[in-house]
Amino acid sequence: MLSNIRILLVATTHPGNIGGVARAMKNMGLTDLGLVAPKIYPSEDANARAAGADDLLRDAQVFESLDEALADRQMIIGASARLRTVAWPQLNPKQCAEKVIANSNVKTAILFGRERTGLTNEELERCHFLLHIPCNPEFKSLNVAAAVQVVAYELFQAASSAANPLLAEDSGGERADGEERANGEELESFHGHLLQTLFDIGFLHERKSSPTLIRRLRRIFNRSGLEKTDIHILRGILNAVQKHIRPSLTGLGHRSAQLNEFVECGDSSPPFVAWGDESPHSMFALDSGLNDDQDNLTGPTLPPAQDS
Repeated sequence: MLSNIRILLVATTHPGNIGGVARAMKNMGLTDLGLVAPKIYPSEDANARAAGADDLLRDAQVFESLDEALADRQMIIGASARLRTVAWPQLNPKQCAEKVIANSNVKTAILFGRERTGLTNEELERCHFLLHIPCNPEFKSLNVAAAVQVVAYELFQAASSAANPLLAEDSGGERADGEERANGEELESFHGHLLQTLFDIGFLHERKSSPTLIRRLRRIFNRSGLEKTDIHILRGILNAVQKHIRPSLTGLGHRSAQLNEFVECGDSSPPFVAWGDESPHSMFALDSGLNDDQDNLTGPTLPPAQDS
């Protein structure tokens, strides 16, 4: 029941924390440890702190990037105090454990960030849910191993309570109709395709960046639990839209190249915005005073198809 859960440590600085996490995991029956670009690893400090959980360190997967670590994951949960501009679906450790165990056939990743700064907004945007551990408001100082211990305990408890009716929420990675959830790689490819299409139709604009809007778009699709077939349908629609407007894309090659560069590098300040320009199909004008925390989610409609 716990075998599909991967604990992912992102850019961990101190190797002793990696050992402490391995120890916490093994105590609670978790075995899949992933490390994304750790500063120092392997390390004797990690082995010493593992206190007998050396097998988890030996079998730990080391990834060069978060994309690689999440490629096969179908549900992604990120530990964070808050997201600075857009509220994300949030769980406490008990709720997190119940949801994960209710979906025990789903390949799940639970992300824990850097010791000093946690996960970046861009990393949190990859998540379906955020995980928040309530603690003393006058002293919030959980280290990463302690945080993993809290979550691992709740996962162990939930897995041990098979009769708990709260666990009957979902049938798992494969739905009742045989459909399988989309994984992280498929979702990222879809989001890249979506951004390209929104730029092609003029919904995204060069004049001003709007990471808030892009973050909201991710949230819409993340919380819907897209299946593989859903991705195929949505990308088919995007392909049809691009085909419909292709004659009007002449001369936009440099803009498409800019978007591709943004999608590949994960720039937190893309040079595009969802405000209309002066084209006949723009629904509103650019408001130069709008800041990143304000929401303006209206966009231009597609022009009607012309009879040939």
